[in-house]
Amino acid sequence: MFDQEVDWLVAGAGAAGMTGAVVAQQLGGSVLLVEKEAVYGGTTAKSGGVAWIPGNHRQCAAGVSDSAEEGFAYIKGLVGDSVCDTRLRAYAERSSEMLAFMMQHSHVDYSPLPDYMDYYETVPGYKTGGRSMDSAAFDLRKLDKEAAHIRIGHYDGLLLPFNVTVVEGRKLQAMNAAAYLLGIRLLARFLLDIPARLKRQRDNRVTLGPSLVARLRRSLMDRNIPLWLDSPMCELLVDEGRVCGAVVEKQGKRLLIGARRGVLLASGGFSHNTALRRQYQQAPTGNAWTAAAPGATGDAIIMGRDIGAGLAFMDCAWWSPTYTIPDGRVLALIAGKSNPGSIMVNSQGKRFANEAQPYEDLVKEQYASEARGEGAIPCYMLFDAGFRAKYALGHIKPGKVESDAKIPPDYFDSGLLTRAQTLEELAGKLGMEQQQLLATVDDFNHHARQGEDPHFNRGANEHDRYYADKTVTPNPSLGPLERAPYYALRCNPGDLDTKGGLQCDQYGRVLNEQGAVISGLYAAGNASAPVMGNTYPGAGATIGSAMTFAYIAAQHAFGNANTGTADA
Repeated sequence: MFDQEVDWLVAGAGAAGMTGAVVAQQLGGSVLLVEKEAVYGGTTAKSGGVAWIPGNHRQCAAGVSDSAEEGFAYIKGLVGDSVCDTRLRAYAERSSEMLAFMMQHSHVDYSPLPDYMDYYETVPGYKTGGRSMDSAAFDLRKLDKEAAHIRIGHYDGLLLPFNVTVVEGRKLQAMNAAAYLLGIRLLARFLLDIPARLKRQRDNRVTLGPSLVARLRRSLMDRNIPLWLDSPMCELLVDEGRVCGAVVEKQGKRLLIGARRGVLLASGGFSHNTALRRQYQQAPTGNAWTAAAPGATGDAIIMGRDIGAGLAFMDCAWWSPTYTIPDGRVLALIAGKSNPGSIMVNSQGKRFANEAQPYEDLVKEQYASEARGEGAIPCYMLFDAGFRAKYALGHIKPGKVESDAKIPPDYFDSGLLTRAQTLEELAGKLGMEQQQLLATVDDFNHHARQGEDPHFNRGANEHDRYYADKTVTPNPSLGPLERAPYYALRCNPGDLDTKGGLQCDQYGRVLNEQGAVISGLYAAGNASAPVMGNTYPGAGATIGSAMTFAYIAAQHAFGNANTGTADA
C-alpha cells in the first residue's frame, strides 16, 4: 500500500518539527521529516529564537527561583478558561522536562535571561526574568553542505555585518563605552575569520533563530534522520478512523508514506493564506504585513480540517507591528518603540495606545482604533531628531551611526519614512489635520517632561522600561518630541505568524469537532491551537510551546511513561 513506511512522519522543519523528530528517534523510532520549502527553518529561522520555559533547570544558576506551579498560575491568570487546565498544566509542567531532554540528547543549548521579564507583572506567578531563554551561538560550518539550505539572509545588508545573541544585542543598544568595546570585539572576530571573508560569506557564527535551527539540523544529521526539502505533505491517509500516513509530493511524484506511530503536523500557521485570513480574521487583513516564512500557508490546518479536525483561535495571531522596506521584506518592530522622544498616532493625529506595551497588545489596540473609524491602519511612529540620533528603530541604525544621507532614498520615496522640518509640515505630508497633531504632541510633551503618561500609562511597568533608555529620568520611556527635523515610520498591524489552528489535547493529539481524539494525528507549533490562547505571556512563548508539545507528542506516540498510550 505504501511507497515507504516509517514509525513517525513529521511535516515542517522548524523548531517544532525538528524537535519532534529528534525525540522520536531517541525513543527508538524510524523518522521521516518533510518540508515544503527549498530551505529548512521555517518562521523559527526568522525569529529571535527565544524559548519561554517556566521552572527550567538552568534558572538556579542564574539566581532565579521558579516552579511549574508558578508557571501554571501565571498562564492560567492570562488565559482563564479559554484553554483547558490539563493542556495548560502539560505545558507548565513538561516544558522544563523538554528542555532538559533536548539539552541532553541534541545540540540545543539555552541559557536563561535573568533580566528578561514576563510581560504582565500584575498576574500571579509573574517572574522578573529567567523564563525567557537565549539560544547559544553556533558555527554554521558544523552543518557542512547543509549550511547552504538553512533559511538565512532576511536581514542581509540591514543590520550589523556580524550576528549577535539576545544578551549581546541588549548590551550594544546601550551605546555606551562597554557597548563600543563589545562591538569592536565582535567585529574583530568577524574580520579575522579570513577564509570566510575571502569567500565573501555571511557571518558563520549564527545566533537567535538561525542558531536554534542550525543546532536542531545538526542533531538530525548526527542521527541520520532524513529531511526531504521541496516535499510538501498534501493529504492525510486514514484507515478505519486512524491516521496511518500521508501523501507527500517529492520531485513531482505523489508518494504514500505510512506512519505506524503517528503523523506530527508542525508546518506553521496560515499567515500567507489570504483566503483563510479573510475567512477568520478581522479586516483589513491579508498576507502583506506578516513577518512569517512564506511557507506558512495553513497546509496542516487544511489537511486536518478536511478529515474533521476542530479548529480554535483562528482569529488570533502572534501580533506585532511590522513595516515593509521597499524591496518587499517585512520586518517586525520589537525594539525602538519604547524609547523616549517618540509616539504612535493614527491618521487623525491622535495617540491610541501605550506604544511601549507588549507588541501583541499594541496591534490589538491598533485594530481597535481602526474599528472606531480613526484610521489606524497604517499608523505612524513619530520621533524627533534627538531620538533619531541616539536610538535604533527596527533595523534603522541611530543617526550618529548612520546619517539620513546613508538611508536609501527609496525609504523616503516610498513613504516608509517621512521627514519634515516642522510638525505642521509632517502633518501635511501624512495627510493629518495639523492642529490636532500639534495638540497631541504638545499634550504628550507636557506630561513626558514630568515622566507621566496619564492617558496610557507608558513606562509604568517593567516591560515598558526594558527596551527604554535607563539614562532618562524620571521615566526611561518618556521624553518630549521637540528637536527638528521630525520623522514618521509607517507601521502596519503585522504578525510573527498566526496562532489559530488544530484543536489538541494535553498530549498534542488532534481532536475532532466533537472533541474526540483523531487517532494517529498530532500537531504542534502554529499549526495547532495555542496553549497560550489569545495572549502572549513572555518572550519565547511561541517557540517554547512549539518545542514542548512536539516533545510531548512524540513521547505519547511511543508510549513513554506518564503520557498514556498512543491509542488512549
